[in-house]
Amino acid sequence: MEIEFPIEFIVADTPVSLQAKRRQSLDQWKSQVIGASRVALPEGHFATARPILATLFYFPPTEMPGDIDNIVKPILDALGGHIYLDDRQVHRVVVQKFEPEGIFPFAAPSPTLEAALRGEKPVLYVRLSDDPFEELN
Repeated sequence: MEIEFPIEFIVADTPVSLQAKRRQSLDQWKSQVIGASRVALPEGHFATARPILATLFYFPPTEMPGDIDNIVKPILDALGGHIYLDDRQVHRVVVQKFEPEGIFPFAAPSPTLEAALRGEKPVLYVRLSDDPFEELN
């Protein structure tokens, strides 16, 4: 079954950095991302071959330790082979952290983004689109 894009989901936890010392932590995080994505996917879906735009918003409970760029690769790797065939299909990534003092009002948040904004922190909001030029036109 084809995936109908865009899809959105949230992962209620702290992302694990690509530089994590314990491989087991990284593997558990990837499994958690895959598990959280299942709510947005049709039963029996197959991975798309289309280009992908990934939007990743991380809402930590306090100031985020570490660098935001280190959380991106494990998330994209987890979704490769599951939502898209390979992370080479990811043409664009939008990533931002929203520390408690840095959250601003979104003009028209989707229900999923609204849940991330209002819910317990830490939480990662993920949105995947098959239009990498979305919002650039």
